[in-house]
Amino acid sequence: MDQPVEEKKRQKLRILVAPLDWGLGHATRCIPIIRELMEQGAEVWLAGEGQQKILLKDEFPTLSFIDLPGYRVRYAATKWGLLKNMLFQTPKILKRIREEKKWLNQKIGEHKFDAVISDNRYGLHHDKVPCIFITHQLKIKSPLGIWSEKILQKRNYNYINRFTACWVPDAASQINLGGDLSHPEKIPTTPVQYIGFLSRFKTTGITENKNQLLVILSGPEPQRTLLENKIIADIGHYNHSAVIVRGLPGSSTLIPSTNMIKFYNHLPAAQLNKEMESAEYVISRSGYSTVMDIAALQKKSILIPTPGQTEQEYLGKYLMEMKMALSVDQNDFNLEKALASAKDLNYDAFPASNNDNLKTIISQLLSQLSNPSLG
Repeated sequence: MDQPVEEKKRQKLRILVAPLDWGLGHATRCIPIIRELMEQGAEVWLAGEGQQKILLKDEFPTLSFIDLPGYRVRYAATKWGLLKNMLFQTPKILKRIREEKKWLNQKIGEHKFDAVISDNRYGLHHDKVPCIFITHQLKIKSPLGIWSEKILQKRNYNYINRFTACWVPDAASQINLGGDLSHPEKIPTTPVQYIGFLSRFKTTGITENKNQLLVILSGPEPQRTLLENKIIADIGHYNHSAVIVRGLPGSSTLIPSTNMIKFYNHLPAAQLNKEMESAEYVISRSGYSTVMDIAALQKKSILIPTPGQTEQEYLGKYLMEMKMALSVDQNDFNLEKALASAKDLNYDAFPASNNDNLKTIISQLLSQLSNPSLG
């Protein structure tokens, strides 16, 4: 016979973690949160679908998983094509947000979750259960200018303010990774906490190999494939070792490796950690989660923003201005030229992030859930 819900809650707090399905970054940056919750004695459940589900089940095969449809946004091959696509898909996204709100109400009734941690899924809030919203985009950049950014921020905050709190994965100091994205002039009215960088990676003392490259392909199609084709065309002329991770967990399509150039569809966090440590340069998108991984290991990087993704274009420009990374437009990318520019760049170190922030904030959350009077 099942134990009463009250008894289960006394044994372990049950926390649902659900990342957005726009690329793998939302799922990967939830990994340190999931680990910390487990270390502090919580029972973690996961929700999602597709490649996010494959990645998280690979990292946490013993955790319970609930299927939750994503927003399933279609992208485009051009910057303005992407803007057009996003405008046309807005009604579908809003419908999906309403549907996931109903989904959450049902699942809380079924599984008695004590709290929900939503990485950029706007519908996962509840009137009676604490729900945390994770985002680094308090300010959303728009190609249409400041007037549209103000409208987007207002709508963004209308959703965020429905949550119990907002966790921002960045340093609280003026020197940070997100710039205006994570440190806008105006913040939401719901409590905002800067939890430090969320990275799966830690330094392990592996020696860096001169001229070795790690190329991480990620993000939506068709842009992922367009960049992959550019990399493949150039990497055959590279006279040193390189590892290319295609960002396709679960794919059965393989690209043959050579003695010097290794191709992987996907690598578990521990192995990717080693490959990043041993590389002299990391070549990747300027997605925020990837940037946090690069910062955690203090690596030199060449960033290639996804065309049309204003957040990535802003981050690439911002990090290059801060001399934390080299940023190259995808249309202009050439491996030989990019490496020459990287060797000429006097890279500055990434800012330090208080790794104890996440531990402390999760401890406070679990204490408040165990003793509601303390909240």
